[in-house]
Amino acid sequence: MDKYTYIANAHGDYIDGLYKDYQQNPESVDAGWRKFFEGFDFASAYGENGHNGEAVAIAAPAPTAAPAKGTVAEGESEKEVAVRNLIHAYRTRGHLRALTNPVRARKDRKARLDLADFGLTEADLDTVFNVGEVIGIGPATLRDIEAALKKIYSGAIGFEYMYIRDAEVLEWFKEKVEKDSLNFNPSLDFKKRILSKLNEAVVFENFLHTKFLGQKRFSLEGGETTIPALDAIIDKGSELGVEEVVIGMAHRGRLNVLANIMGKTYEQIFTEFEGTAVPDLTMGDGDVKYHMGFSSEVITPSGNKVNLKLAPNPSHLEAVNPVVEGFVRAKIDTLYNKDADKILPILIHGDAAVAGQGIVYEVTQMANLEGYNTGGTIHFVINNQVGFTTDFEDARSSIYSTDVAKVIDAPVLHVNGDDPEAVVFAMRFAMEYRQKVNNDIFIDMVCYRRHGHNESDEPKFTQPQLYNLISKHANPREVYNKQLIASGAIEADLAKSMDKEFRKMLQDRLDMVKQKPLPYNYQQMEKEWQELRRSEPEDFNQSPETGISAEAVEAVGKALTELPQGFKPLKQIEKLIKERKEMFFETKQLNWAAGELLAYGSILLDGRIVRFSGQDVQRGTFSHRHAVLHDAVTSAPYNNLNYIREGQGSFEIYNSLLSEYGVLGFEFGYSMANPNALVIWEAQFGDFANGAQVMIDQFITATESKWQRMNGLVMLLPHGYEGQGPEHSNARPERFLQLAAENNIFVTSITTPANLFHFMRRQLALPFRKPAINMSPKSLLRHPLVSSPVADFTSGGFKEVIGDDYATAKSVKKVLLCSGKVYFDLLEEQQNSKRKDVALIRLEQMAPFPKVQLEAELAKYKDAKIYWVQEEPENMGGWTYILRLMRKQIEDVVARKASASPATGYNKVHVKEQQELVQRAFAI
Repeated sequence: MDKYTYIANAHGDYIDGLYKDYQQNPESVDAGWRKFFEGFDFASAYGENGHNGEAVAIAAPAPTAAPAKGTVAEGESEKEVAVRNLIHAYRTRGHLRALTNPVRARKDRKARLDLADFGLTEADLDTVFNVGEVIGIGPATLRDIEAALKKIYSGAIGFEYMYIRDAEVLEWFKEKVEKDSLNFNPSLDFKKRILSKLNEAVVFENFLHTKFLGQKRFSLEGGETTIPALDAIIDKGSELGVEEVVIGMAHRGRLNVLANIMGKTYEQIFTEFEGTAVPDLTMGDGDVKYHMGFSSEVITPSGNKVNLKLAPNPSHLEAVNPVVEGFVRAKIDTLYNKDADKILPILIHGDAAVAGQGIVYEVTQMANLEGYNTGGTIHFVINNQVGFTTDFEDARSSIYSTDVAKVIDAPVLHVNGDDPEAVVFAMRFAMEYRQKVNNDIFIDMVCYRRHGHNESDEPKFTQPQLYNLISKHANPREVYNKQLIASGAIEADLAKSMDKEFRKMLQDRLDMVKQKPLPYNYQQMEKEWQELRRSEPEDFNQSPETGISAEAVEAVGKALTELPQGFKPLKQIEKLIKERKEMFFETKQLNWAAGELLAYGSILLDGRIVRFSGQDVQRGTFSHRHAVLHDAVTSAPYNNLNYIREGQGSFEIYNSLLSEYGVLGFEFGYSMANPNALVIWEAQFGDFANGAQVMIDQFITATESKWQRMNGLVMLLPHGYEGQGPEHSNARPERFLQLAAENNIFVTSITTPANLFHFMRRQLALPFRKPAINMSPKSLLRHPLVSSPVADFTSGGFKEVIGDDYATAKSVKKVLLCSGKVYFDLLEEQQNSKRKDVALIRLEQMAPFPKVQLEAELAKYKDAKIYWVQEEPENMGGWTYILRLMRKQIEDVVARKASASPATGYNKVHVKEQQELVQRAFAI
């Protein structure tokens, strides 16, 4: 091997980067590299002989004896560098050789960590190298250095962190890894706690498997170390100031977590398994046992009280992730006064899901953004090495399922699930990192799944070799018990007695010996939820009064039209401010943007939060909103609505990352936590909601029915046919109307600024909460007829139906029932043709269907025929919904022909279609 191989093996870019850092600040690199670069600079400046290239006569050195064994050899600088490169390689690639797989040999990832890869041989093993100082063991033999490196980096934990670009964080992490790993020596009580939690996990699964044979429970068997892992992180978190932990996880191991971490009583769990539980279906249809949420309050081993929450979730893997993050952010903003260190989000993943589900990437990209940061998330991967039946080699292209962590420089600790002490070390380490750095960190616990995807599934169909190994493999408790006995740390019969006691306790629970539930003290926001009530059918017959005082209108108008001293607006913004002043203080006629901002301002004056996010929402996709202005010179932002008066609520409006699924889930979670915040998500175009359909189906429309959780999230989806092609014409109202049942959601298509104002205020004025989806306008944002007098904002409430004040009731032969923008096309024809025999009725709210309000309007036209008119193709829009509810009253529909695509891509064709549609409506 070439004598410079050790240099070639080093990462040239890495060394170059270190050298640049050294040139800027020598203290920024560790001492060993500093000395190396000093030597390099010396050689560059003074030549090979150290005399600036001048030839100098040097006496031949006297012969010396060979260096004694175990001493630093003279002339060994190349070897010192080689050993340093070895250390760097272990730090960078040691995880590739770490003994993290409990059931089979790891795939060879070509780690290149052999001595020969660095120009070193066995002859160097007993040579002392000063570079041992950089891993904290002082000058040491290569043998001891290599042994330390193997213990730290290639043992039961594989540390993956050298990609961290923050030098200070990298140095802290490196020092913690190398010092704490070598010095970790848990006490006997610590070990007993681990064994106790392992016992609970193992025996619980075994007991369920025995007593409820064949029932699905998505067991934790093979990954039971999850329980001591969560126990450890909650305990360590409580020591570091965490007061609340919010967990999101799918079904695998959920029942075990509920019982042994959350403290759900065994009676509750066993009753659900026995099928003797009498479900309360008055508020919905419920959900399966391994999807339900749970809250509790525990006292940790260190004596601290921690509030625990397990979020309810659907089977759609990883969908709960952004919901947890939004929920946590709401608590940070309100309950914990912006202190993220007091609440911890933990997301529990499966290896196949964390690698395969795009929502994981979206949530990862949200982690450090101002509008979505939650102080760092602990990601715990239960790595079963298989997804349903798919081997990991078919489940991802990356080496690790956690490689998404590198996007945000989040370190990963790969750990052997059969080494519970290593797992607990990793979890406690992760907790320290989170509290210090406030960034995400991943723990990849490599374990296995003893059964198939569920307990009745046969995994050997696709994994015969792996499951032959698993069938002979002892569970983690047995492995740990043998390890403890062998080390003399505990008496041989301790684990047996613990097992016997726990089995007796489980049998008592099954025999219905009552177990006392954990006490639970409701937090302030939870009490606010309890003060709300469930909705009744009659609640939808009339909306509440939501008008505000003239003084409030003036206060908001003033805030919207004033700028701070020295703020230099763009010319277009100067014009906007002038127009706002005219609307609020002269014409007293507000357009869409003014009415919308007035709604938010009025809610802020009530002392409540308005949180608004989506792509470009600060100015609005169509540049109508301008909720945040920017200085033309400095780009400094100014949020007018945060300066109405002292003591007001906060207006939090964020331009989101280019994500729909993740951001909508985050806002849903935020709204789920805080009942008194108006939480809004706006799509750039309505069809963008297609990318978030999972969140809409699984959470937004069904959360009250499945989990008895109310939610007041507002979705604004621009919708309307204006020749913008198939993608940006249609927000798919038919999907929401199909999902609307049991008064679960509001679906609206609002056409006046005042009605939008009352719609927003109604969300918080009702004694209950419902998600609301509005088909928002585009061209109507600046339509001359789309304005409302200030008087409409100071009285009244939301109008579900708006009647016709032009047609003559007695002469009306035809009623055109419609919703949204098409009304203005029909109105233009009605006015131009002076058709007083045709009445136009707007359904501002489609769901819950305003039967009482609509019948009051239709009663004016007893002999008229009723037609439903829509811009959308006949198989889309509201037609099938209207037909279902008004089949005996409705005559027919006027719509575009049924189509596979929502709209034409040609503007001329669109204009012609729209003209024909209007003509047909009046010609019938």
